[in-house]
Amino acid sequence: MYTPAALIDWSQPWLKPFRVLGQRLSVADDWRLALNTAAQERGIRNYQGLPISFVAQAELPAATAYEAFIGNSGKVPTRDNLHDFLNALIWLSFPAIKARLNALQSAELAKAGTLSGSSKPRGAARDAATIFDENAALLLVPDNVAGQALIAALRQHQWQQVFVERGHMFAGEVEVWLFGHALLEKLVQPYKAITAHTLVLSVPESYFALADDAKRDWIDQSIATDLAQQDALIGRLTPLPVLGVPGWSGGQDQAFYADTAVFRPKRNK
Repeated sequence: MYTPAALIDWSQPWLKPFRVLGQRLSVADDWRLALNTAAQERGIRNYQGLPISFVAQAELPAATAYEAFIGNSGKVPTRDNLHDFLNALIWLSFPAIKARLNALQSAELAKAGTLSGSSKPRGAARDAATIFDENAALLLVPDNVAGQALIAALRQHQWQQVFVERGHMFAGEVEVWLFGHALLEKLVQPYKAITAHTLVLSVPESYFALADDAKRDWIDQSIATDLAQQDALIGRLTPLPVLGVPGWSGGQDQAFYADTAVFRPKRNK
């Protein structure tokens, strides 16, 4: 049986956090059943405490907004395509963040007085949540002097500093975890200009000693708690050309990072 996961090269370095589950789903006879089995095993629930399940797109009523439907039913409409498969993979990997985003989106829909999701402007909070959901990367940086210097260089788009002068930090002192399912979809056929909207987290140095699953849980709970704050995402996301991460692409020489069409300088406002 066809599975969208068959298109994915799980050996790519950015897929390391998803590799074990992704390979399991890739060989499943029924990939939607496999998604639901994994969701049940992990006890994944939405913000209202309803068990999450992945259902055919046809179950979404025509006049109901996607996010409102998930919030009220726990059912995630999932089409037979790579985009929705990767969305489900993120639900399984970061369930607390996904539930919090669903809560935020549902609250914004209710505030706008519509459950259709299309008749009124989104607003800044809902826009930021959508961008994060689709295209976010998470940059985990130690809460120390070197980490703060890297963050400052990143926010000023000083790419040579970030990736070359401080590139050694990505070998263990700094981590990039991908979250946006549209971002992951682009990276199935990677090209140099792919750029994430990045949430930067200063983390205790003890974080880097955790096992991978414990790191994932720490990220999931920490960001979910963060997103519970009013307008938590507005103005916080910064660009990161993801194939600039050391080791994530071949040919990362001086000319690679000098390409200003990708590694763009900071615009003066």
